[in-house]
Amino acid sequence: MQRYTYKVVELREKLMGGKMSGDRLERVLNDHARDGWQLKTITSADVKGRVGPGGVEGLLVTFERPVQ
Repeated sequence: MQRYTYKVVELREKLMGGKMSGDRLERVLNDHARDGWQLKTITSADVKGRVGPGGVEGLLVTFERPVQ
């Protein structure tokens, strides 16, 4: 039976209402693919911001790859 390992990456929108860049997401996906990670899911979530309490809109990007 194949076993997998997982990695979750948090991507936040920029402060002050900026939008998540498609180019940034593409770069993250390609960087992880080069290291053998395959995209499993992308989930919208409130991700803790750097300043103050609460969260900001963001994505949780989950990758998987077989355990070797």
